[in-house]
Amino acid sequence: MFQALANAFRVPDLRKKILFTLGILALYRVGAHVPVPGVTAPMIAALTEAASKTAAFGLLNLFAGGALQTFAVFALGIMPYITASIIMQLLQAVIPKLEQWSKEGETGQRKIIQITRYVTLGLGFVESVGLIATFQSLLIQAGALPAAGFDWLTRILIFLSLMAGTAFIMWMGELITQRGIGNGMSLIIFVNIVSRFPQTLVQALQLGQWYWAVVILIAAFGVVIAIVYMERAQRRVPVQYAKRVVGRKVFGGVGTYIPLKLNAANVIPIIFASSVLNFPTVLASFSNVVWLRNFGNLLAKGPLNWSLQAVLIVFFTYFYTALVFNPIDLADNLRKQGGFIPGVRPGKATATYVEHVINRITLPGALFLAAVAVVPTILFQQTNVTLLQQFGGTSLLIMVGVALETMTQLESQLKMRHYDGFFK
Repeated sequence: MFQALANAFRVPDLRKKILFTLGILALYRVGAHVPVPGVTAPMIAALTEAASKTAAFGLLNLFAGGALQTFAVFALGIMPYITASIIMQLLQAVIPKLEQWSKEGETGQRKIIQITRYVTLGLGFVESVGLIATFQSLLIQAGALPAAGFDWLTRILIFLSLMAGTAFIMWMGELITQRGIGNGMSLIIFVNIVSRFPQTLVQALQLGQWYWAVVILIAAFGVVIAIVYMERAQRRVPVQYAKRVVGRKVFGGVGTYIPLKLNAANVIPIIFASSVLNFPTVLASFSNVVWLRNFGNLLAKGPLNWSLQAVLIVFFTYFYTALVFNPIDLADNLRKQGGFIPGVRPGKATATYVEHVINRITLPGALFLAAVAVVPTILFQQTNVTLLQQFGGTSLLIMVGVALETMTQLESQLKMRHYDGFFK
């Protein structure tokens, strides 16, 4: 592993990508600690106390990397962009024009990305207004703000700061994806969760509950092993190529295989499921209606959260796998190249066979993701450590899954340059 990292830094363009990614992530963490205009130290202390007492607030603060409790410029985090991405991917299956754009290559993708940006800003607008109202109410109740609340100029400055922060985060995520290593959206969430992890361990030790710190480390180690094992698992579909004579040379006539991953969607279903569950929690936390806020807390933890999370993870695993893997295109490419699956006719029969295989192997992968996301969450929420209750299998899965995905991309870059990678 250390040798692979050393090899990565020996290649100039790869070194630039790694340093660029680290620089953007460091800039993001700086912005997560810069409060919006008009927020004072007593206000931040009051919000920190609220984050430790409210389950919904604490969960949202976890995915914002602590930026919510400090009322930072990046308080909304990457969630508006993720929610917008989910909406656009769902609409591609409904609106023919969007589906047409998705098949037009880079030109069509640029159009979809542009619309996703507008949707992100729209969601950021709604969440910014709600966040200002909610925080103002919390600060008035805590006595950190006069009963009149923020004046109009301060509200406008806070709103503009939050909107600018949302746009800036979106831009940074896209920069990492285009010019760095890994998926920018996933890496930002990864950094947010990892930044809160040491504080969780320290709090458990300070409360004299060192055994829960040990439980966290053991659980994290077990999840790492399980995710790596499932991530590398694949179903190999045999493919045979017919012999072709071109001039005096003979091509084909060899056997190979199509590697179908057991978990083709990687960590994306976990992120999508978390975003969908967090969205009503955000809306509920913005309301002053008691029953609606109680409903938000109910969604943040407990049996309803566990059940919905498992169902959404399974759904998004199938949904995202269907988006990224098209059996019809695979069958057409095999037919054009003179390849066939032994015992299966080329064309439609091949597409049906591959689709059947994908559906069968996706189910255990989806159930694995759901189980690993829910079981540690149930374990952690039985403790008396507040920060530990905010963590769970989802957080561990995102951390390990994103790290593994980034290492895989780095591995492919090293292989292209004839270096040994991380995986032997």
